[in-house]
Amino acid sequence: MSLSAEERERYARHILLKEVGGPGQQRLKAATVAIVGVGGLGAPVALYLAAAGIGRLRLIDHDTVALSNLQRQIIFRSDEAGATKTDAAARALTALNANVEVEQRTERLSEHNAHALLEGADIVLDGTDDFATRFAVNAACHALRIPLASGAVGRWDGQVSVFMPEGPCYRCFVPETPPDAETCAQVGVIGALPGVIGSMMALEALKHIAEAGETLAGRVLLFDGLAATARTVTLRRDPHCPVCGHD
Repeated sequence: MSLSAEERERYARHILLKEVGGPGQQRLKAATVAIVGVGGLGAPVALYLAAAGIGRLRLIDHDTVALSNLQRQIIFRSDEAGATKTDAAARALTALNANVEVEQRTERLSEHNAHALLEGADIVLDGTDDFATRFAVNAACHALRIPLASGAVGRWDGQVSVFMPEGPCYRCFVPETPPDAETCAQVGVIGALPGVIGSMMALEALKHIAEAGETLAGRVLLFDGLAATARTVTLRRDPHCPVCGHD
């Protein structure tokens, strides 16, 4: 997929990178990326991927913009409170880069529609904050053989990982819903933290598509915002995993 003169200028700093170059930028242009949850994590993910020249972004979110979102969901404006997140985000992404095609799926992803919503994506990025949705995304990605980049934040802490079709998958990492599971609405989150983790999710997607460097496949990066430290933990495939254990 060739690049126009305008695109070559727009993505010049990518093309200068030996790990990306013209071929890598063409792969980004040809890619379809599904973003599940256009919230704290999905906002920076969508902005950076649109700016990077991903050809098609599929936004999946049933929610509307609330004032309490604006402390961290940087893709939205104050006057968009009450608008659907997919509509508001699509306007922002088109204004940022009209070369990007934005698909809107204004519905809640579940185990019943996950396959239909995610099919055809080259990679899925999950920034949701409930385990039922995360499990449904993981199962669908595994069945469809689509790589999954998953992020989570709470209070001052965040994590990001990449799960490939051959495993380990997300359920190897989190077999069941934790009994003490919390959401940002319950415990709070510092506003800039989703920007850190969301940007890392976008970076992992760009590396995967452009075939540059080494992704976090098989590893999870744990970030402590209060201490300004990070560590990476290796994940192992669980032979008893309900999703990938019997492959």
